[in-house]
Amino acid sequence: MPNPELIRIIARGVLAALFILAGLTKLLGPKPVLAHMKEEHVPGLLLPLVAAFEIGAGGALLAGWHVGWAAGLLAGFCVATAVVFHRRFSVRAERTSFMKDVALAGALAFVAVSA
Repeated sequence: MPNPELIRIIARGVLAALFILAGLTKLLGPKPVLAHMKEEHVPGLLLPLVAAFEIGAGGALLAGWHVGWAAGLLAGFCVATAVVFHRRFSVRAERTSFMKDVALAGALAFVAVSA
């Protein structure tokens, strides 16, 4: 059997990388995200806060620092993202993004209660 602690570290790292990279991408190339935010009537002023949150919470998850809190907050963020940005269920890509965000929220909730 592989080392369970090593698997936990790798799994947290993979989840964390998703958020860290998303936050960095928002900062380095904000135009598409700002356009999507405008479409959904979300103030563009929130973009730096969202990017900082993704990088910070993802970094905490990666480092193993307050894993339960970081994973729990990221789970809530994923649910909020699904509800705010991926509500158009008539569009297949939006349904897929909605379910991806909900699935990530479930995985992160599991990490949060297992930390």
